[in-house]
Amino acid sequence: MDTRSSPIHLRLERLREQMAVQRIDAVLLPSSDPHLSEYLPGHWQARAWFSGFTGSMATLVVLADRAALFADSRYWTQAEAQLAGTGIELVKIATGTAAAHIEWIASALRPGQTLAVDAAVLGLAVAKQLRDAMDAARIALRTDSDPLTTAWPERPALPAVPVYEHRAPHAPLSRNEKLVQLRAAMARHGASHHLISTLDDLAWLLNLRGADVDYNPVFLAHALVSADAVQLFIGAGKVDAALAGVLAADGVQLRPYEQARAALAALPADARLLVDPRRVTLGLREAVPASVRLIEAINPSALAKSRKTAPEAAFIREAMARDGAAMCAFYAWFEGALGRERITELTIDERLSAERARQPDYVSLSFPVIAGFNVNGAMPHYRATPATHAVISRADGVAADGLLLIDSGAQYLGGTTDITRVWPVGTPSAAMRRDYTLVLKGTIALSRTRFPRGTPSPMLDAIARAPLWAESLDYGHGTGHGVGYFLNVHEGPQSISKTVPTPEMAMEPGMVTSIEPGLYRPGRWGVRIENLVLNVPAPGDEFGDFLAFETLTLCPIDTRSIDHTLLREDERDWLNRYHAMVHERLAPLVRGAALAWLEARTQPV
Repeated sequence: MDTRSSPIHLRLERLREQMAVQRIDAVLLPSSDPHLSEYLPGHWQARAWFSGFTGSMATLVVLADRAALFADSRYWTQAEAQLAGTGIELVKIATGTAAAHIEWIASALRPGQTLAVDAAVLGLAVAKQLRDAMDAARIALRTDSDPLTTAWPERPALPAVPVYEHRAPHAPLSRNEKLVQLRAAMARHGASHHLISTLDDLAWLLNLRGADVDYNPVFLAHALVSADAVQLFIGAGKVDAALAGVLAADGVQLRPYEQARAALAALPADARLLVDPRRVTLGLREAVPASVRLIEAINPSALAKSRKTAPEAAFIREAMARDGAAMCAFYAWFEGALGRERITELTIDERLSAERARQPDYVSLSFPVIAGFNVNGAMPHYRATPATHAVISRADGVAADGLLLIDSGAQYLGGTTDITRVWPVGTPSAAMRRDYTLVLKGTIALSRTRFPRGTPSPMLDAIARAPLWAESLDYGHGTGHGVGYFLNVHEGPQSISKTVPTPEMAMEPGMVTSIEPGLYRPGRWGVRIENLVLNVPAPGDEFGDFLAFETLTLCPIDTRSIDHTLLREDERDWLNRYHAMVHERLAPLVRGAALAWLEARTQPV
């Protein structure tokens, strides 16, 4: 493709024209918004608009004569395809949190040149790192410039979807109870006020839900909490009169969304403001008067909502059972139609989503369905499109032998699900079965682990990788992420990954986390087996309290792709016990072909 005729090239030229007008030498476009969200409303998807790369995480840097996109291994194949013909260089980085783009900017610009980034979407912690590096390189950093306004005339408006209440029984703790907990935590920090910008924290704290971000039941807002009131900065018309009255009775006052900065600027001189530097932007921090004492600590709500209560755990188990019943119905259809009907990766998305939508208390998917057959399964964040997708089955037989990876999940009023399974199509090769079994061994190893309460979650990562490391194999993504309660499918503070541990990553009872080791052969196939688990107390003695994992996800793990020579007897026992539980929990919820499929796929090995 001639890069000069690429739509992305034309968008970049328009941006560069504005850079020249404003005397800017480089623009930094992170995957971010004023709430530092992982998934963004269209209004803040500038990085995707100007690069054409649609993955959920990357950083774009645009100079007058070149541009570079920084992405980790989850996205390399996708980025190479989507950047082709744009003239944008792909810089491969180790992890999504790597700061390679900062070093790149410092080396690409000369002393005295200017870098611009919108303070409204720049995290406070990242801003300090960026400013220190630019100062050292004698590069001017402008955070008050927004060249996107003119360069992006097609920019979508802010979403205007109404907000609704998450009610009992699915919300066991009332809004007032959560506010009492929060204010007690503020008092322990010595704070008179607390700024909350992260959308999942706000939704959890106020027992409200929305649909401003695809697949995440959250809404755009900021909140300023004091000892006797909550100012909620939210778009006009998003809260109806009845709900506004309910909120007012709990001391929640509605304010225009754009007035958050003004409210911070109006804080009294003796205020003591609690902020989480990883969850607040530089733009909001800059509005706080110099006289206000800043207290930096993790949002108390981030810790509180990660520890599901016993009633919440009960609803999550119910949601998992409903989700499992939907998958039984889908997989029964799939195996019956395989080789008899035309099935593509898009068909998988349509049929599986439809089965989930039939379940009680279903709200939406929790992320786009990832259905990757053979080569496409090697891209961890692959998504089929009408223009690019694989055919799995024709009416006269399967399209090819191989492995089909399906990663999917849903939002229910009582929980959020996320599951990955891999299924054989035709006859998988011996190499495929070996890879599949090594990943399964990692899933089993971590699922069986017992560990002291308070263990930093990253310390558990190597347990799932050990069977792969023993064969000099590895995967580029983390092993596990926290999961919200009818909230974001990716939540912290815990993360089972290679990241550097921090105190808030301590594993505590009630946390829900994924276990999802993988193995990816670019251009050939991918394997990932994922369950969600709950931290539960385990027997302990004089060595302190211990925790174990209760596996929450209910769906058979395929046994046809196993290389049984690699599976130990204790691993076989775990798998058989897991399948016995899956059968016991799901059999009352399914019938006909779905029940027959469940019985066939949960037979002991």
